[in-house]
Amino acid sequence: MSEALTDTTSAATEVPDYPMPRSTGCPFAPPPEALRLGRTKPLNRVRIWDGSTPWLVTGYAEFKSLMSDPRVSVDDHRPGFPHWNEGMAAIVDSRPKSLFTTDGEEHSRYRRMLTKPFTFKRVEALRPVIQQITDEHIDRLLAGPQPADLVEALALPVPTLMISEMLGVPYEDHEFFQKHATVNVDRYATKEQAAEGRAGLARYLVDLVKKKLESPAEDVVSDIAERVRAGEIDMKEAAQLGTGLLIAGHETSANMISLGALALMRNPDQFALLRDTEDPKIVVNAVEELLRYLSIIQNGQRRVAIEDIEIAGETVRAGDGLIFDLAPANWDEKAWEQPDRLDLRRPAGQHLGFGFGPHQCVGQQLARAELQIVFRTLVRRIPTLRLALPFEEIQFKHDRLAYGLYELPVSW
Repeated sequence: MSEALTDTTSAATEVPDYPMPRSTGCPFAPPPEALRLGRTKPLNRVRIWDGSTPWLVTGYAEFKSLMSDPRVSVDDHRPGFPHWNEGMAAIVDSRPKSLFTTDGEEHSRYRRMLTKPFTFKRVEALRPVIQQITDEHIDRLLAGPQPADLVEALALPVPTLMISEMLGVPYEDHEFFQKHATVNVDRYATKEQAAEGRAGLARYLVDLVKKKLESPAEDVVSDIAERVRAGEIDMKEAAQLGTGLLIAGHETSANMISLGALALMRNPDQFALLRDTEDPKIVVNAVEELLRYLSIIQNGQRRVAIEDIEIAGETVRAGDGLIFDLAPANWDEKAWEQPDRLDLRRPAGQHLGFGFGPHQCVGQQLARAELQIVFRTLVRRIPTLRLALPFEEIQFKHDRLAYGLYELPVSW
């Protein structure tokens, strides 16, 4: 616990540090301190790396209300915005505006540029490709030695191949962009590391946009390049859009696949349900429940209030930072019965795993399709899948924006 603050809280109130550690006893669960705070109040002050004390939002209803409130801004240039580490704060003024840092009509303009490739219809048309890629990687997994690392063999390559294909990024470059993307999601990255990682990806995307201007194809970067040609965005904005999609498109899905596979192995009744069902609705809902149960974005979605807001008995002042923690909100006992139980039959479609409001994940349809196909195929083709080491020896990602696993050794 941190020292008591006198400017924003009573002298008797201690303000916990954020981010908070996960439980060693149940690493799937949200941090115990976040759950404890949430049971007391849906909004609480926390202290972050720079000593500031933004509001931590853990209540499900309050999360949805504030995330859709136009008085709450995602613009990280505004005073009071709770940057998630020193590196991100240091480069904010040198980073161009994008889908991820703008509000209102400006945000809608960027979002419209990326809507076409991620529509439900376009994603559904990709299902045969996702299935083929998944089967090919499981074929290699089964043909190889045991134990095998499920992260390396399946969880990372499938979403990386898909986002590379959609964006028009050569897959042979995947090691380069994974290396630089890792720095961008490292919560402990220094300002020098963050700047180097961001600059490396930006240079790569600028070069790729230039190539697409000369030789366009049916891919997202070619679409972005056409926006540059039309004068709607400049080259820096184009690189920022591409970088955001590249990072989000493989890092989050890869972590969901590995962590979800582990959760299924730890809950054999749920593994069997998914393996044995012939009902596609159960498969669809299973993914929604895993997204609720795991809530892999573990460093909070960051916002800042631009006007005073009265909510849940608290006054959020203009200039106050807000951190929306998906995990405790998705385990809010006011919204979910027995939230600590993985139940693939639970109606879980209203989870917050993709955020909420105008800034919810633009690629969520692609993520859903990938997860539905991968989990369903994995449990059916390898029905005896099991951990190849004690559960206590698994290394979880506590130092990344997205929670996950570094390795997942399995046998069958």
